[in-house]
Amino acid sequence: MQRDEALTLAPAGNRPVRQEPPAVIRDLATEAGISINGDAPWDIQVLDERVYRLVLTKGSLGFGEAYMDGMWECERLDQLFHRLLSSNAEEQIDNGSKLRLLGEILRHSLFNLQSSRRAFQVGEQHYDIGNDVFEAMLDPTMSYSCAYWHNAAGLRDAQQKKLDMICRKLELRPGERLLEIGCGWGGLAHFAATHYGVEVVGITVSREQQKLARARCAGLPVSIELMDYRDLGETFDKVVSVGMFEHVGPKNYAVYFDTAHRALKDDGLFLLHTIGNDVTSAKTDPWIDKYIFPNGKLPSAREIASAVERRFLVEDWQNFGPDYDRTLMAWWENFDTAWPFLEAKYGKRFYRMWKYYLMSCAGFFRSRQGQLWQLVLSKRERDSIYRSVR
Repeated sequence: MQRDEALTLAPAGNRPVRQEPPAVIRDLATEAGISINGDAPWDIQVLDERVYRLVLTKGSLGFGEAYMDGMWECERLDQLFHRLLSSNAEEQIDNGSKLRLLGEILRHSLFNLQSSRRAFQVGEQHYDIGNDVFEAMLDPTMSYSCAYWHNAAGLRDAQQKKLDMICRKLELRPGERLLEIGCGWGGLAHFAATHYGVEVVGITVSREQQKLARARCAGLPVSIELMDYRDLGETFDKVVSVGMFEHVGPKNYAVYFDTAHRALKDDGLFLLHTIGNDVTSAKTDPWIDKYIFPNGKLPSAREIASAVERRFLVEDWQNFGPDYDRTLMAWWENFDTAWPFLEAKYGKRFYRMWKYYLMSCAGFFRSRQGQLWQLVLSKRERDSIYRSVR
């Protein structure tokens, strides 16, 4: 976390500031059905008038930083972001500074932010913050990706249904070798080895993930390696990647799919599970980029389809994006419940950062800007007919 970026905290007492907001902010809020210092749970309570300057000069980055530093409050952040994103208010605020927007677009256009040299940055900044945070927030499978809530009894059941659906979509058979690109804390590797009798090689860019995943998968035919996907050289019966493609970046899509193609046997299957954006965009959210997932970039359907063409055939493409809203809210409930045991180590600003992260993402999926896709891909050499699984 960027503690050196801390701003002066809001006035004591958390009393709303009654100064009139600038017209552009007031109008955008009104368009989204939000009031400044209103009574609805999604309304913004301004505690420090400097929040207006931060929003006008730094856009969504300033909005998020002001929340982290206690300059404004909202009873239901998830509902606030649902309204903001549904009305595109956040995008309009960011577009207000043409120079800042141009800089963000050029940054993604001119530089390979997800190069081999940068590959481990997201592991160090996000996934290595502390396994205790993720153990408290996630279900017992340690699945840090969208659950599948159809007929599920709770988060754990929904994540197990997702893991089982992935294994069935891959048509896993005992004795096969499965490559997992971005294995997290070993949840899928453990599940596939235990319930489907396969050997798994998982790779991650997070040292903390590797350490815990190895411990969790001890005694199983599972190998967890600290490795960038570009360094893969073996071949496997099946390949899977869950919640990792968001870190690849458009400049590397060709290399990524070429790598997966080389790693997959001719008659195998490759399942890609990824968050998607409803439109193709040249930028990413600056607050998420700075504080949560550095160098991340959400793909659009068009970008994936273009990159897959002439490399793989699309056997199946499923969207269950609304399930991510429910997953994020379950994670927040777990995190908030566990906070008394984490507070001394992480502090108040981390709590506000994490809440803003989970609630803004819930609003992103609730607004339908955010999608969650599972693609099943195969080579043209595959002879078997694929039957879609749900």
